[in-house]
Amino acid sequence: MATARRSWNIAREIGDAVISASRNPNRRWYGPHMAAAVRAISERVPLVDFVLEIRDARIPLSSEYELLRKFSPLPAKRIIVLNKMELADPLELKTCMDYFKERNYLSFAVNSHNSERVKQFLNFLQSQVRESHKAGHSGHTTTMMLLGIPNVGKSALSNSLHQIGRISATEKGRLKHTTVSSQPGDTKDIMSLKIGSHPNVYVLDTPGIFPPNLLGAEICSKLALTGAIPDDIVGVIELARFFLTILNSSHEYKKWEKLRKTQDLTRSLSNESSKSDGKRKTRYATDHTQDFIVYDVRRVLYETISAFDGNLEDEISMGNLIETQFAALRPVLRVSEEARNNKTLNKSHDR
Repeated sequence: MATARRSWNIAREIGDAVISASRNPNRRWYGPHMAAAVRAISERVPLVDFVLEIRDARIPLSSEYELLRKFSPLPAKRIIVLNKMELADPLELKTCMDYFKERNYLSFAVNSHNSERVKQFLNFLQSQVRESHKAGHSGHTTTMMLLGIPNVGKSALSNSLHQIGRISATEKGRLKHTTVSSQPGDTKDIMSLKIGSHPNVYVLDTPGIFPPNLLGAEICSKLALTGAIPDDIVGVIELARFFLTILNSSHEYKKWEKLRKTQDLTRSLSNESSKSDGKRKTRYATDHTQDFIVYDVRRVLYETISAFDGNLEDEISMGNLIETQFAALRPVLRVSEEARNNKTLNKSHDR
């Protein structure tokens, strides 16, 4: 009970900080570029055949694109796309998709970094286009607009659809690329990418848009934790503390037990690779969640939680565990004590 209260208190503090920033004109939350993007998107929505509303699969309801509410009824067919499915809990994801199905919302879960899953999504989109053509609702060229809040993976998905769609159609020519970044707000313009031929299908990648004012501390804390909102608005230390409170209160860490057992093997393989003559390259998994840093972070978190013998229902004990985890993660993430102190100091000055 105390742990749940602590988690909610941190979430409320983070959410309130985000709401405050959204109402502070000095923070440029809703600057001219975002207002211009809203106008450009609003002008184009009535002209497209499909609207692909991209949401974060980890927070499928909190990552809703509110701008679509301006269009009633929506002139184009909407498909809710739950991106980053590899980061979501499979059971919760299925429950959410069942929820959409009960309300007659078309939805599809995808991992924009997984080529097989992107191919499945592309096939799904092409089947929707064929149905639309049979019903006489579309011409020879179909246009799909990708919409969503910042950092839900619109640009990454656009690039993947473009690349795989062009390869499947055996088309020649230079591939386009939209800007992909882990930081929200890097996409500034609307860009068209071809993803299919016979019939021709294009996607329009758009900037991520928030409403001028955000409401609800719980929603804002989820948006901050999943990277939709710039870290500097809240502070990385507070976000990390919020995440660790949630993780330490659950049993999710137990899934990482095998990582400790394979630690020595991984180090051995890493040493072998570094001693090679340069002709042999180290193979990395294509899924971005399986890189070595994430591996080490999960291993350290598993070890610190497993070794902790305090009462996690006690707020002080939870705080002690989190400080232990910060110290253990510092070398893994290559964060010096001085850098951490500077961030804490800067945050106190901002307040």
